Amino acid sequence: MPPASHSAQCRQLPKRDALSSSEGLLNFPSYLLIIKDLVIVCVTLLFIYLPASDLILVLSHFSLPASLTMALSSLGPLRPAFTCARVASQRLPGAPVRPFSSQSCLRKEIRDAYILSASRTPTAKFNGSFTTVPAPQLGAVAIKSALEKSKVPVDKITDVYMGNVLQGSVGQAPARQASIFAGLPPSVEAITINKVCASGLKAVVFAAQNIQLGLAEAQVAGGMENMTRVPYYVPRSSNLPPFGHVKMEDGLIKDGLTDVYDQFHMGNCAENTAKNYEITREMQDQYAIQSYQRAQAAWKANAFAEEIAPVTVPGKKGDKIISEDEGYLDVKLDRVATLKPAFVRDGTGTVTAANSSTLNDGASALVLGSKDVAQQFGSGSRVLARICGSADAAVDPIDFPIAPAKAVPLALERAGITKDQVAVWEFNEAFAAVIKANEKILGLEGARVNPLGGAISLGHALGSSGSRILVTLLHQLKPGEYGVAAICNGGGAATAMVVQRIESV
Repeated sequence: MPPASHSAQCRQLPKRDALSSSEGLLNFPSYLLIIKDLVIVCVTLLFIYLPASDLILVLSHFSLPASLTMALSSLGPLRPAFTCARVASQRLPGAPVRPFSSQSCLRKEIRDAYILSASRTPTAKFNGSFTTVPAPQLGAVAIKSALEKSKVPVDKITDVYMGNVLQGSVGQAPARQASIFAGLPPSVEAITINKVCASGLKAVVFAAQNIQLGLAEAQVAGGMENMTRVPYYVPRSSNLPPFGHVKMEDGLIKDGLTDVYDQFHMGNCAENTAKNYEITREMQDQYAIQSYQRAQAAWKANAFAEEIAPVTVPGKKGDKIISEDEGYLDVKLDRVATLKPAFVRDGTGTVTAANSSTLNDGASALVLGSKDVAQQFGSGSRVLARICGSADAAVDPIDFPIAPAKAVPLALERAGITKDQVAVWEFNEAFAAVIKANEKILGLEGARVNPLGGAISLGHALGSSGSRILVTLLHQLKPGEYGVAAICNGGGAATAMVVQRIESV
């Protein structure tokens, strides 16, 4: 058998033998070429995928002149072209070609987000004037009003975020309905947020983040709820007995007012907070009376006129225009102290119907924009404001009433201010115990907390309340002043936001 060729012999030898043999030594430069090629591949991958800052760090480990290192890293704007070419090479035949950005993939700076306008519908009583008006229709009224006030063209709006908690029978995608009913084009995306009572304020946070990250120029955010129209729930037919009675559940209580973890009413959580922070029945009743008195004085002074978007309700006897909150006069202040506790009835209860918020229907909306949008359309705005910071915080579900006391310091820290710089505080009055506990923990001055009343007197439409307190806050602030909106939510959490009113951008 003829001897094998020289190259065949080298392939048959183990690597260490090849390197130790005279023949392997002759071919050693070929291994160097392979190593060189691998290095080139690795450097190319680093060049394509690493951010400029990381690329400089890698190059600094090599003995390269500083000028060469900076020159290589400055080629960053070319790197997306390599990436685009790689993606294009993997594209399926016939697939549509998407235009790629020629800009660098470097991180962008966080931008400021601004509020250009803010509107809310009146808050109707449970089984009141909005009985026939679905939540998305209420949301549409608020959105349309906010857009008209902002003067921002609808073609600049790219997203709508609306809070809505009780979605049974509302129909698909409530935020989408509100957006389209308000006259926004179908190309505008819409997202429904459910963070229970904090839904409306969290919707504003999401919209602001889009602007801050450079993902959008103009957004709409707010919340809506019609608690009157929440249906009763019946099990599906497969779970029904063949004959006999059928049990129904109140969707309002099940999905809006019950603590899932302890399986009791949210009022029991307020009772727990009142006990833990030594908040007496008298303190709660006095706060509730103050809330009604402040709301009545505010309406008498026409303090809400600029924020209200009237709602036209069709009826058999013609249209009826609702332009005022319905519940703030619906109280006999001399009877507040006579009501029996609503949740704990063993003689120790302190939370009553009078010192708790009411069940309501309503909506609110705000238009947000970037610096460019605010400069172009914000002049003359009654509520032009910069969003300075926001935060969420969570506690044990039973302690949800004090969650704002955890979220507020975080929001203030992110805004770079102290509580002493805040001119007005708007807390959601889910219960009087909520306000008294948070005032105590945060050391707040009561005169600056909810100066125009709150949810106890004005109403608490769950999905709207977070954005409603922000709407009311903005209309109270003077240019240069800071304000804080904070709201607790079921499940043991809260959302807070710091804003500053400004004259112009």
